Amino acid sequence: MKATVFAISLVVLLVGVAPADSLNVRLIGSCDTRGAAYGVDVSGSYAYVAAAAYGLRVISIDDPEQPVEVGYYNTPGTAYGVAVSGNYACVAAASAGLRVISIADPANPVEVGFHDSLGSALGVAVSGSYAYVAYDFYGLRVISIPGAAVIGDNDTLGEVRGVAVSGSYACVANGDSGLRVISISSPANPVEVGHCDTPGQAEGVAVSGSYAYVADGSAGLRVISVSDPVHPVEVGYCGAPAYSYGAAVSGSNAYVADGAAGLRVISVSNPACPGEVGYYDTLGTAHGVTVSGDYAYVADGSAGLQIYQLYGVGVQETMNDVRVTRNLPQTVIRSLPPGAVAFDASGRRVTNPKSGIYFIVSESSAVGHEPSAVTVRKVILQR
Repeated sequence: MKATVFAISLVVLLVGVAPADSLNVRLIGSCDTRGAAYGVDVSGSYAYVAAAAYGLRVISIDDPEQPVEVGYYNTPGTAYGVAVSGNYACVAAASAGLRVISIADPANPVEVGFHDSLGSALGVAVSGSYAYVAYDFYGLRVISIPGAAVIGDNDTLGEVRGVAVSGSYACVANGDSGLRVISISSPANPVEVGHCDTPGQAEGVAVSGSYAYVADGSAGLRVISVSDPVHPVEVGYCGAPAYSYGAAVSGSNAYVADGAAGLRVISVSNPACPGEVGYYDTLGTAHGVTVSGDYAYVADGSAGLQIYQLYGVGVQETMNDVRVTRNLPQTVIRSLPPGAVAFDASGRRVTNPKSGIYFIVSESSAVGHEPSAVTVRKVILQR
């Protein structure tokens, strides 16, 4: 026991504590949003966050490593979702309905319209001059922007929690009723054309190509073909360790906001066999996610806005994030010593290191009454 304590104390001299466990994903930056961050959208060099009782927060992401709030608008109600189009941010503000906010001047957002009626606005998507609002038990509503006049509605079965728009269809995450596909070819007369039940509670949805990706609560990510909108059918799924609230898709990867389990990255290159390729156990409770460029932006509950990057295979931030406190001589090696753990220059654990410079942490066995010893070496790995 004394040997173990000694070894740990020695490690602490050389090793700092990283915020969380991860695989193949690294934390880039973060910004407090005062209220719990539930939804996020990105446009240009700004992230727009729906921050519960603190409304809309506008955050500059010019430098993703140091995002900074530049403006805000305290909407009434509880801000759950946000979608941006041009100079307008549409905020789903629960009992306060849809709030349309001009962001022409990001430092001074101003409300220019609203629609407040029965039900709670829980999610929103924007296409053209219309906002498509998930209005819980009151279904999907089509609202003009910026004027915020109701153009049409569809009273779906169940509780509408999330919505995504692709072409002439809206895909609705409908709680225990799964995915509903609604034709919006006539915005004044949205009509359900198909549905696909899911095993969990459909909380959020993203659409890419001919597939809808449903964040299905405790049932994880469900991949549903909508190539035939009248007959959507599940083709694959990937379970989740916590509770999936939101999803976004970029290229061949789906990014899932998985509640207490943080951000999960799932390869959907084969939609019939999606598989997790990375994760980050975030500090808060991940509710919403969007992807822009190289970065995933996570609405992480009490932890505010978090910015992540899918970094590459074999990179891991763990509780052993190296912080070397002195210059170390470096040696050339061909392979890792048995039992050694490698960290890159940024302090991230690398599970399958290629050629490069690393810090090698190794522990020798205890001899007699002597405690085990922990050493750190700086090496050039040549393979």
